[in-house]
Amino acid sequence: MTRPTAPTRPPNRLPLLLVLGALAATGGAVAYRALTGTSPPPLAAVYPAPRPLPAVALRAQDGAPFGRDRLAGHYTLLFLGYTNCPDVCPTTLLDLAGARRALAGLPGALQPAVVMLSVDPARDTPAVLARYLAHFDPSFVGVSGPDEALQAWAHALGAVYEREAARDGAYRVDHTAALFLIDPSARLLAVYPTTPSAATLAADYARLVQARRGS
Repeated sequence: MTRPTAPTRPPNRLPLLLVLGALAATGGAVAYRALTGTSPPPLAAVYPAPRPLPAVALRAQDGAPFGRDRLAGHYTLLFLGYTNCPDVCPTTLLDLAGARRALAGLPGALQPAVVMLSVDPARDTPAVLARYLAHFDPSFVGVSGPDEALQAWAHALGAVYEREAARDGAYRVDHTAALFLIDPSARLLAVYPTTPSAATLAADYARLVQARRGS
């Protein structure tokens, strides 16, 4: 798997991020504050200037066109995946479903939509995506399209994917295992190199978007 490299953090934050990760399961934010006297830095790598996504023609699981306009007006947690993924994708979806439940108390405009960008359009038809994602959260949206359009968004996100050669019709798709935060202007705002646990993701996301509202 690869990870985006464009977002940066000050180099002297790296040891603190490692401390935060070790403490996350036991009230890490409280412990971090006690140790350092400051609030923990965000787990996401935040772009100083959000990056706009290109205009491409994708299609959602309901058959409707899906482009930047469908990302406008709200925050979105987006990731690359596919329904035949054996491990990372279902785990990510479970964590996202838990984070969504934990964020239910946020104002509606701050609650995130969740989008899975399928990198396996041959098998992930709209009907397949709809059935699969409904097992995790009925609000989740699956999106796919031709490789030209998928590659355009993957490139803008700093992500990659590659399909293995098929054997008897079966194959895997290697893809970047990161979570991308899209802002209400359909721009890439931040990247989680890996998906945190549901509780940690919810807390970090809420702090990040509330800080932006107050800035």
